[in-house]
Amino acid sequence: MASQKIPIIVITGFLGSGKTTLLNRLIASQPKSAVIINEFGSTPIDQDLLQQNSIPLTVLAGGCLCCQIKGTLTPTLKNLWMRWNSHHEKPFDRIIIETSGVASPEPILDTLLRERWLAKHYQLQQVITTIAIPSALEQLERFAEVNAQIAWADLLLLTHLDTASSQQIEAVEQQLTKLAPATEKIKVTTTQFALHPSLDLKASHLKPLPKPTSLPITLFHSASIYLEQTPTWPQLQAILQALLDSYADKILRIKGVIYPADQSPAFAIHATNKTLYMPTALMTNQSDQRHSKLVFIGTSELDDLKTELMTQLALVKPS
Repeated sequence: MASQKIPIIVITGFLGSGKTTLLNRLIASQPKSAVIINEFGSTPIDQDLLQQNSIPLTVLAGGCLCCQIKGTLTPTLKNLWMRWNSHHEKPFDRIIIETSGVASPEPILDTLLRERWLAKHYQLQQVITTIAIPSALEQLERFAEVNAQIAWADLLLLTHLDTASSQQIEAVEQQLTKLAPATEKIKVTTTQFALHPSLDLKASHLKPLPKPTSLPITLFHSASIYLEQTPTWPQLQAILQALLDSYADKILRIKGVIYPADQSPAFAIHATNKTLYMPTALMTNQSDQRHSKLVFIGTSELDDLKTELMTQLALVKPS
């Protein structure tokens, strides 16, 4: 009798397009899931943004997932399967992999489908790609990774609908029709994200290999900072907005977890597409260490940005 295969869902999409929001939605609807998160940079944050902290979770940090597949992803999946197989009451029913926003999903899919042991024990269920409508066209023109994320998708989830103009929506839809005419597409606003009735997991389907792009592979850079003293949100907002204005062509993404000095609940901050969004409260159990941290991702070295940030933080007077 053939052994049961564990389904795998791969979530991919460029920086700030809503991958972690989608991950939270999937975990909420299917809580018996194991999660593998890959983050670019040395300081992982996305695991702090999950709304459930009781799930089996593995974080792969330090680079794009394609660089770590042979050394980390494969043994991670083997260890998860052995844990699953050793329990009569299975600890999870599926595995969800959230890729780094700067990575193509191709190496992941190649590993899942080509490695015999993995192919025997796992079944690729679906590849979901999140696309932020307001910044999609610019990213498609600049980054080969975005084109690859779209090419390998079984479902394209068009996000930030509520912040996009009708012209942007139409232009993105036209471009995606050219790039992926047969791929299902769903448009969602921020509030619809967790409730959309069409966002159901389906089986992955075979598709022709995507055409190679002429865009060069981008060398991304990251800078991570732990805050010894946490400023108030208005203070931090002013500093980060000034950095976004000064380094607009360099910063692709800012994300952070902030623990206020007054012991009030932690909150998450996000910036993408040159926009700093209002903070969102974290619903998970907070860390005992309560170390605030920020991660910047850009297209060139960020040492000067990091130096300027530290200088500005040093000038902040404790509240």
